[in-house]
Amino acid sequence: MMTATLQERLNDPDGEVRRIALLDLQYSDEDNFIDLAVKALSDADPRVRAEAARVLEGYEEDEVVAGLAGLLRDTDADVRSAAAVTLAELKDARSGDRLLPLLEDTDPHVLAPAFRALRELRREEAFEPALAALKHDAAAVRREAVGVLGYLRRREAVAALAAIAASDPEAEVRRIAVGALGYATDVSVLPSLVRALGDASWQVREEAAGTIGKLALSAGIPDLLKALGDDYWQVRVKAVRSLGKLKGREAVPPLIELTGHAMSNLRKETVIALGEIGDARAIPALEAALGDSDPDVRKLARLALTNLASATH
Repeated sequence: MMTATLQERLNDPDGEVRRIALLDLQYSDEDNFIDLAVKALSDADPRVRAEAARVLEGYEEDEVVAGLAGLLRDTDADVRSAAAVTLAELKDARSGDRLLPLLEDTDPHVLAPAFRALRELRREEAFEPALAALKHDAAAVRREAVGVLGYLRRREAVAALAAIAASDPEAEVRRIAVGALGYATDVSVLPSLVRALGDASWQVREEAAGTIGKLALSAGIPDLLKALGDDYWQVRVKAVRSLGKLKGREAVPPLIELTGHAMSNLRKETVIALGEIGDARAIPALEAALGDSDPDVRKLARLALTNLASATH
């Protein structure tokens, strides 16, 4: 049973007192916690509404989802954000029943979080709205719509995702579209990924280098080799990692050169990749790496040499 003190605090005229009381309620044994927290979603104070949205994370009862969905239209940005974050944690596909109608809204503050929440629920009904949303004026809506299409993994979306990856004005949307092409598991996406390796944004180039390896597209090895000379180390690291996954022996000479790079993160990835490729030409470089100044590089070099020894016997 709720203590009188907690009950009084939940009804206190001071919104900050009510907000703190919600936090205490969260860790209490109160049986009607959900009812009280859902009621707080309509509190007059936006601080209380936002806190109520946060404490309801992990609850997927219909009244919770309905209340949170309603907060996506709240006048306070912090409240909308808190509701969106909590909705994004939903795992029960049935929760989509409350979210799908929101896709008919024109407000980007409603559309973007609705798509974000539906992404991992993988509701097929969201496919067509997400495809249409790729043309939305708001970058946040396009970004989340791309996420939905990536998770649904439908071949019909590949061309649209490739177009977004190449031409969207926002780098973050292009980056997510490149990643979504990896979910498509379609070899026809290689030209789009190669084009993305030349994107003006290093984050897009990094995503493309990683996606080529994820899809095991061996035809992308020549372009990954070019990416080893990228101005950004993050892109080079992903290119090295993908070359290791693809086990491209033509990558061995340039990778051997990178074992002497000044950046330890790049040396680590290079040693791992050489071990994965398993080419004996790498043995001298890996033996030299046993004396590297970075203990992680030394450890990884030992593992790589062990792998090579196993592969040759």
